[in-house]
Amino acid sequence: MPEQTATEPTTAERIAALDARHRQVVETAEDRARQKQHQKGKLTARERLDLLFDSGSFVELDEFVRHRCTEYGMSGDRPDGDGVITGYGTVDGRQVCAFSQDFTILGGSMGEACGGKVMKLMDLAMKIGCPVVGINDSGGARIQEGVLSLAHYAEIGRRNVLASGVIPQISLIMGPCAGGAVYSPAMTDVTVMVRDTSYMFVTGPEVVAAVMGERTTRDELGGAETNSEVAGNVHHVADDEPAAIAWVRDLLGYLPSNNLEEPPVFAHAGAPEVTDRDRHLDGIMPDSANRTYDMVELIERVVDEDSLLPFQESFAPNIICALASVEGRSVGVVANQPGHLAGAIDLDASVKAARFVRMCDAFRIPILTLVDVPGYLPGVQQERMGIIRHGAKLLYAYSEATVPLVTVVVGKAYGGGYAVMGSKHLGADINLAWPTAKIAVMGAGGAVLMLYRKALATAEGADRERLLAKYTEEYRQLFDSPYIAAERGYVDRVIRPSQTRLEVARALRALRHKRAELPAKRHGNIPL
Repeated sequence: MPEQTATEPTTAERIAALDARHRQVVETAEDRARQKQHQKGKLTARERLDLLFDSGSFVELDEFVRHRCTEYGMSGDRPDGDGVITGYGTVDGRQVCAFSQDFTILGGSMGEACGGKVMKLMDLAMKIGCPVVGINDSGGARIQEGVLSLAHYAEIGRRNVLASGVIPQISLIMGPCAGGAVYSPAMTDVTVMVRDTSYMFVTGPEVVAAVMGERTTRDELGGAETNSEVAGNVHHVADDEPAAIAWVRDLLGYLPSNNLEEPPVFAHAGAPEVTDRDRHLDGIMPDSANRTYDMVELIERVVDEDSLLPFQESFAPNIICALASVEGRSVGVVANQPGHLAGAIDLDASVKAARFVRMCDAFRIPILTLVDVPGYLPGVQQERMGIIRHGAKLLYAYSEATVPLVTVVVGKAYGGGYAVMGSKHLGADINLAWPTAKIAVMGAGGAVLMLYRKALATAEGADRERLLAKYTEEYRQLFDSPYIAAERGYVDRVIRPSQTRLEVARALRALRHKRAELPAKRHGNIPL
């Protein structure tokens, strides 16, 4: 009897086999992932992508990639996708690349195949010039693959650096992110965490206890509050995963796709003349130095309504950094907050604002600076922690920025605080001031005690008080105003507070096609 030969599968059979394999990767694996993740109050990797992208727009890449490790029994556990989902789609109609780690497959751990997928996606994003969103939920390095895991962490970090300032990079921390995994999010432009379910630390509580003898918890060491309020590693903390993803979708609306494009422009219905909303600013500044006001309220009356997107609200609250829009166009806002440390610039505030200014400059976003600052925060601790070096970062950031720079001095602008907060001397284009502005080396009280030290030292009682009041008033008349700066051309216009929204809009409109270039060099040497 002749030997029976195997027949080639038909096209229909091949298509059916593809469909079956696809269902195994997506549907079967998703059912299993849903059961595991929902028990922890977390979404699956695919559910997160579904929330991020416009409905039906996500295109998955490398769906059938599998690892090639054979050590420690790994040859019998080779799931398709290798613990990370990568692909591209649209967010509000604009192209975005994203990866989402799947903790239910090999713990979302980093290995050669997994790392290769992420690197391939980042390379694609650079080629097509679109943002990358990384959703992190991983057990860390895949120990079974040894140095390959470490190599790919480094390779991804190098790509973060090459992409920095070229395409927006956003990290969502949706679960554990530890060890070498933390450095990639740290180099992206914006990092978001979820309260109670996400953690980020270099070494976990067990290692800290074993090596340092310190007992701690995951929350104390690297929870969302620690990273946002103390360490300053995180730009936004959301109450749950859908809120975190919604915030990222909003953020993408302010950013261009890459450094060669302008940010999106949205419809604008702002009033072309002064309204009651504007007139409120004429009375927002307290007459008494012992009272304060909320700078956020002031900002909200200058930018488009409901457009303010704050950054790092819980970290260094004495300075405000936020994205907003003016006449439908993106703007970065940097402002002192008098309600915290009187708006003084400390070490953390300088670093926070410097990084924000550099991000805005990298992505063609004009910067609006609102100034009410008594200067840099004095103190032994600040000096020992390096306020000189860290404080210089903000000066550096403003000085190298080439985007339109508009500054409004609304209150105090004393000493180094005046200079560093978008002054004309650092390259600001349009500098405005309210009549309540006080631009001087220092406040009248401190200045008089230094200028008239001898005269005050020889006077006593009522005579000393009379002289002190006389000298203070003279100093205030001479220096505690915007007019000396205006005489020198350091302030371009002194305006009514109620005119601020219109004047800022006019300035940004005039600067829309600003041209400025830095001297040719490899790169500067910012005081890190």
